[in-house]
Amino acid sequence: MSAFEFFFSFYGLVLGLSVAVLATGAARAFKHRKTVRVGWKTPLLAIFAAFDIATFWDAAWTNLGKAPYSYGMLLAGLVVAIVYFIAANLIFPEPEDQATSLDSHFEANKKPVLLLLILANILMVALCLTMLAGKPNFGLIASIYAVNFLLYVVLVVPAALSKRAWVFATTIGLHIALYLVLAVLSVTSPQLMAAVPTMDTPATPASTGAD
Repeated sequence: MSAFEFFFSFYGLVLGLSVAVLATGAARAFKHRKTVRVGWKTPLLAIFAAFDIATFWDAAWTNLGKAPYSYGMLLAGLVVAIVYFIAANLIFPEPEDQATSLDSHFEANKKPVLLLLILANILMVALCLTMLAGKPNFGLIASIYAVNFLLYVVLVVPAALSKRAWVFATTIGLHIALYLVLAVLSVTSPQLMAAVPTMDTPATPASTGAD
């Protein structure tokens, strides 16, 4: 097992717990759908969070694969994964909350969930840039990261701060659609995806000509 595989196994385990929390909450909501009104807001938020975690997981594998392993890198990955775990835990109510509607829980937790997702992405960008600092074309790489993250923020921040349901539905729905397009392209046009950096898959050294 390489040093990166060791790091990623630990990192992936914690991220996997976030996915398990989302799946458990969704299953519980479906099981009690006759007594607790589900609505559409919480499922949409859960889908976005799941896609964001999956994209984040992929970005970590792509961008950190050649980074030198260190204890600091392990701790940084742990912090990012824990932020995701906390966000995932806030999406669905716990049984002891005795919620009668997921919409009321959504209104109380939508903002912290989305802000935590933004924080996780900020930490990931910082970690990747730290690992790539000093590489050839670092300025170009940093610019691509900045543009990608700006696009992410433009969609997610309004969804987090606005109290209008249509704003949340439009921005998060658009982001989910983008994730789906990227997923399809990764299967149908893998060479194109490797050559063109996207909003949620920042440029790697290979795609920018860096070593």
